[in-house]
Amino acid sequence: MGVVVIGVAGGSGSGKTTVSQAILERVGRERIAYIQHDSYYRDRSDLPFEERTRLNYDHPDSLENELLIQHILTLREGRAVQIPIYDFTTHTRLRETRTVEPRPVVLVEGILIFADKALRDLMDIKIFVDTDPDIRFIRRLKRDISERGRTMESVCQQYLDTVRPMHLEFVEPSKRYADIIIPEGGFNTIAIDMVVARVESMLSGSDCGPAR
Repeated sequence: MGVVVIGVAGGSGSGKTTVSQAILERVGRERIAYIQHDSYYRDRSDLPFEERTRLNYDHPDSLENELLIQHILTLREGRAVQIPIYDFTTHTRLRETRTVEPRPVVLVEGILIFADKALRDLMDIKIFVDTDPDIRFIRRLKRDISERGRTMESVCQQYLDTVRPMHLEFVEPSKRYADIIIPEGGFNTIAIDMVVARVESMLSGSDCGPAR
C-alpha cells in the first residue's frame, strides 16, 4: 500500500508522546513524518495576552484541523509541508515553521484527533492511550509548570474550567473510534509490539488492508 497514517490520541497527560516515541524508535525515525496536533492551535495574536489566557484551548474549535488535513494529504502525495510552531507561553504561533519531509509513515499525535471525522478518516491505524485521570492530571501539572511557564494555580484552574469538561465531552467519547486502546501507555510493551508489527506488515504490502 501507499503511505500509512497512524493517529495516537488520548487525554492530556495520558502518555501519547511516550507511545509515539516508542513507535518512532521501533519503526525508525527516518521512515516517519511526525506531526503533533498541538502545533495547529489557531493563532490568536490579535487578542491581548490576558484575553488569550482565558480562551478554551481544549475545545476542538481551538485547532486548525483544516490545515492539518491539508498537510497530511500533501505528505501522502509525496511533498514536504511547513508545520506551524506554537508558543505555549504566549499562546501564539511563531513566524518560523518546521519543515516535515514525506515519509512512508505519517504519525499524528493529539488529544482531539479522533473528534473530527474528516481527520480520523485519513488514518489507517487509530490508537487511544487510556490512563487514569489522577495520573494524567499529575503529569499535566508537572509539564505545564516546567515546560510552559504556568503556575500551579493556573494549571489547576484550567483543568477544572476546560480540560476536564472537554475531556468528558470530546476526548473520552472519541475512544470508540480507536482500533487499539493501550492501557498504561508507552509502558505497555505488548501493545507497542503489536502496533509495530502491524505497521511493518502494511509497509511491506503483506497486509490485507487498513485498519478501520
